[in-house]
Amino acid sequence: MSELPAFRWSAVLLILLGLVTLQSGTHAASFPATRGRGGAVAAGERAATEAGLEILQAGGNAVDAAVATALALAVVQPDAGNLGGGGFAVVKVGKELASLDFRETAPTAARRDMYLDSDGRPDDAASREGPLAAGVPGTPTGLYVLHQRFGSIPWREVVDPARRLADDGFVVSRRLQLSVADSRKRLERYPETAAVWLPGGEPPQAGSRMRLPALAATLESYAEHGPTALTTGAAAEAIERVSRKYGGILRASDITDYRPVWRQPLTFEAFGWRFASMDLPASGGIIVAQALALLESLDWKAHPRFGAARAHLLAEVLRRSFADRYLLGDPTTTLADSKTLLDPDWLASRRSTIRDQRATPSADVARSPQPTLQESSDTTHLSVADAYGNVVALTTTLNDAYGCGLLVPELGFLLNNQMDDFATAPGHPNMYGLVQGEANAVGPGKRMLSSMAPILGLRGSASVVLGARGGGRIPTAVLQVLLNLLVDDDGLQTAIDRPRLHHQWLPDRLRAEADALSPETRKKLEAWGHQIEVWDRTAMVHAVRRLHDGQYEAAADPRGPGVAGVVDPLP
Repeated sequence: MSELPAFRWSAVLLILLGLVTLQSGTHAASFPATRGRGGAVAAGERAATEAGLEILQAGGNAVDAAVATALALAVVQPDAGNLGGGGFAVVKVGKELASLDFRETAPTAARRDMYLDSDGRPDDAASREGPLAAGVPGTPTGLYVLHQRFGSIPWREVVDPARRLADDGFVVSRRLQLSVADSRKRLERYPETAAVWLPGGEPPQAGSRMRLPALAATLESYAEHGPTALTTGAAAEAIERVSRKYGGILRASDITDYRPVWRQPLTFEAFGWRFASMDLPASGGIIVAQALALLESLDWKAHPRFGAARAHLLAEVLRRSFADRYLLGDPTTTLADSKTLLDPDWLASRRSTIRDQRATPSADVARSPQPTLQESSDTTHLSVADAYGNVVALTTTLNDAYGCGLLVPELGFLLNNQMDDFATAPGHPNMYGLVQGEANAVGPGKRMLSSMAPILGLRGSASVVLGARGGGRIPTAVLQVLLNLLVDDDGLQTAIDRPRLHHQWLPDRLRAEADALSPETRKKLEAWGHQIEVWDRTAMVHAVRRLHDGQYEAAADPRGPGVAGVVDPLP
């Protein structure tokens, strides 16, 4: 087993559970992806992957398993998994491609200037902490609608694994203990939250059993009555009550009136593969599509792997794709759309400005105020395939870790802080350092722009399903895994393991994981004008794929606690 760069951890865990094999990404080193014939699941926590595999073994399809996995994440990964947030799903069931937008929306009382102080300057704390930062949750209705259209087994059976985890309890991981400790200031601000996630005033201890009775009761009601149990009557009133208590503007009518939207999937082709992703208000798929098209036209494959030319082209392409993101927003108000940004003439104009061996200053690509960089984990992604070839890529989010920090005590779940993904002041960066444009300004009922990038890759009988956790780093990570896998023929786990680069237009820096660039390559890039910074804050990709021979692979990212598993494993 080869050693990985220092930023990774160092042990592999394989566990056999009947007809299921699990591979852990927690403290994981490079290892061949788990293979099987009965389907596959890759997600951010072991218990969630187990929930998805349980559903596949019980005869459920990929959508059933994906919803079960997402609900389990709402229990065991409270910093990102959720019932109080939103997300996106891209699915292929039979021959049908579909994408579901269950992104949060701004409350009806939201106003364009609500996050500006008396001097007209952005009040970052207001859009990031407390209920004023919360958008209207989309997850409860979104997951139900997804299951109603494509699921194959009863709703109660899909919800039950998560309900059991909340009711019976789950073992607290070291990661969860440290995560709660890192967010302690946010969580202890509200007694309702501290009572659950800081029992006795301290984070739950690794190895202890965590029971969540209020969340278990909510999930039981959700299993019995569907989303109305969380979005109408006493539940909606509970959300409004705790929001009002701390100065928020969420109202029961906002919760009740929320509707997810089926959208036309974003489809594109590159390097001999056909892809489907989420269109606006998600920007991640557009960035990946634009970058793949530009790299293919720049003859990416002909350049030496790991050399300066490839790193230069990647940085230049991403610089332009993220600059174009500034034009994007809610589909009803966006200043550009995927059709415009993927138009051959637009791509040609972008390509014509890329020079060999010379970095383009980001200010010359497009002009905007210079942001500061703030990064944190936010999303959680899961990928699922079943034995019949159905596939799901699903990403959900609270935005920042533990969302706005406020828990609804009667329901047992946290509210998001998704309002910070709007341009709270156009030209001002959000917590991920991403500069937001006029198209993404705050407005009642609007959906905020997202960097999430759930993607399906299709080629004959083969498929690949992937997405990531990591804010603005999601599209760059997904892009590089696809290039490793589909262009350079890496195995699935190797494609995920390899060190990555990141450029997001502003700030004008090429960020590199440890060992991503050799000393010689770095020297060349700096001579060409790239400002390089070594960092370890990249996204975590979870992926599954179906090979032409009908076998399935599942792989978890060694940068985090993800777990991948298959049904009917091969020896």
